[in-house]
Amino acid sequence: MAAEEISVSKTINAPIEKVWALISDLESMGKRSPQCKVMKVVGGAPRKGSWTINLNRKGLLWWPTWSVVTAWDSLKTLEFKIPLNSSRWRFELTCDEPNSIGGHPKTTVTHKRLVDGNTTAVSRALVSVALGGEKSFETDLRAGMEQTLESLAKEAESTEKINP
Repeated sequence: MAAEEISVSKTINAPIEKVWALISDLESMGKRSPQCKVMKVVGGAPRKGSWTINLNRKGLLWWPTWSVVTAWDSLKTLEFKIPLNSSRWRFELTCDEPNSIGGHPKTTVTHKRLVDGNTTAVSRALVSVALGGEKSFETDLRAGMEQTLESLAKEAESTEKINP
């Protein structure tokens, strides 16, 4: 049975507007995530109800998925659901007090994979046969989520200006 929640958090030394601008650019997901290599928004700018077509990878294995954006609360929450396996992927942002070094604002991002009940039978079979089983796959997901947040932090903390 799939874990109901996998959650990782990271505090980023950047204002929430900059972090949101990066997270809400769904098509840039592929440069941060070790698993989701392509995320293409269908039909214009992403918003609640938008669909995406995704291409995932683990080792030599590639597989397509699609998702629908289920929550889009600017500067707070972005969530999308993968209908193929009933999982939801959520980013939650909170603005923290300025850090003690230079007084710059910080943002904490919590990245979650949520499953209500269990994933679909098709997903469970594919995870079992092709992705090393549920426990191994979820260990990889957690590590990938940590890597995604680390990449997001490096990008947000860079000196480049990002327009929210």
